[in-house]
Amino acid sequence: MSMQRVLVIGNCGSGKSTASVELARRLNLPLIHLDREFWRPGWQQPTDEQWERQEAAIVAADRWLVDGNYTGSLPMRIARADMVVWLDFPRLFCMWQVLRRVRIHLGRERADCGEGCPERFDLPFLKWVWDYPKRSRRRTLEILAANPQVEQHVFRTRRELYEWISNQ
Repeated sequence: MSMQRVLVIGNCGSGKSTASVELARRLNLPLIHLDREFWRPGWQQPTDEQWERQEAAIVAADRWLVDGNYTGSLPMRIARADMVVWLDFPRLFCMWQVLRRVRIHLGRERADCGEGCPERFDLPFLKWVWDYPKRSRRRTLEILAANPQVEQHVFRTRRELYEWISNQ
């Protein structure tokens, strides 16, 4: 496979970061976690202008595997991508995984998130995860449909995903 720029997208808790680590290793691509790039210490957000410049610089590189949803800027990333891997998993699965992640990492920083951003229990974030299907799924489908030139893989279960990854 000669993929040089790969996007891994999906709801929070779908396993994007975990799958991205393995896929980046198999494809020998530098891995970029968008959450690590986006969040500033104390869970502070950059300005829209700062984020747009930073994200443009990320996707301008020749080779990458970018893990992160950020549906609002997906068109910019997909314009540079060779392939999109969408983890379109059920919301109950994603919610369960987020709660599991909080239980395991509460109060500690994770490698896929910004420095100074320890894992926390956050009800608005849980609502964000729950609302993904009605907030972002349709827009993601539209963006993917508008970009048929990009190789697209949509997975509905972790088993499908890891069977596919094992063949890369």
